[in-house]
Amino acid sequence: MLRVCFTAEDLLCVTFADEPAPMVELTLAIAALQRSDPIFTLWRRRMSHTLPRSAGPLLELIPATAKGPLFLDPPSQGFDDGVEQVLSATTSFVRTELRRVHIPGYPPAPWTRLLGDRDREAWHILEKAVRAGHEDVLAGSWDRIRAGFDAERAWRIQLLAGQGIRATLASLSRGARWRGTTLEFDSPDDVEITLDGQGVTLLPSVFWTGRPLVGRYAQGTFLIYPAVTPLPLLDDPTTTSALAALLGRTRAALLEQLTRPRTTTDLARDLGVAKSSVSEHTKTLRDAHLITAQRDGKTVWHSCTPLGLSLVTNSWHRKPPSAHQR
Repeated sequence: MLRVCFTAEDLLCVTFADEPAPMVELTLAIAALQRSDPIFTLWRRRMSHTLPRSAGPLLELIPATAKGPLFLDPPSQGFDDGVEQVLSATTSFVRTELRRVHIPGYPPAPWTRLLGDRDREAWHILEKAVRAGHEDVLAGSWDRIRAGFDAERAWRIQLLAGQGIRATLASLSRGARWRGTTLEFDSPDDVEITLDGQGVTLLPSVFWTGRPLVGRYAQGTFLIYPAVTPLPLLDDPTTTSALAALLGRTRAALLEQLTRPRTTTDLARDLGVAKSSVSEHTKTLRDAHLITAQRDGKTVWHSCTPLGLSLVTNSWHRKPPSAHQR
């Protein structure tokens, strides 16, 4: 269980990141290359053929759980700034993080041990890997990543205005729940995070689909959570609507269909997709509090919630978010 303990002061200090953090997204992308999430199957297959050998060392530092050393993924506002923060991390911080992520019984790669000794060659390997990974994994998709981030942030702010901070935080992950002022997330690890009145910054990721992650950095505590729509389902931001930028083309079309009650069979027929695909998409939309489902015998009827209806209505009159819009 992951428990994030809030005080009243913490709830007043919850903020949203202004933009995606390149180093965080790179770390989560490298983790996604090693995860078996079916949404990323085609993306992993493509990346496995293009990832340069020079980026390979990142796989030795970042596991599928994304629990790599924190000095590797500072929440910087740009890639160059992020690289500079990585390279200037203090020796004590590097050593502490390497010890923290070490798995007993699995000896670390020789070059990673040398990072704690400030070995010049080891740090050259790391810098080269970070730059190669960014160029191959992030650079070509950055417009989509940024558009997905902007749409996600706008959607959460709308949720905050409509339902309040407790509902917004509980919506960040399936099964999240409040016990008093403690927000609980299902997790195989037993971790308790105390914010001590400093609040938390919410940072969505289009590469992460697991339970939220908490990182304590010099900039503060960040709660990294999966965006509603992961990267493989995001469309070109220059050719899509604001709603599709948030949900992906199929989910956006499905939500627009549900301004009146429809069955799974209706949706599959009208959208030209399999019933199993409809079921997967409706589950995601229910988790995001955008639709509800009601069973009538063997038939399941889906329809928009007031929040979902508001999102559809507003999107009809808005342009897609610019990939560079702040």
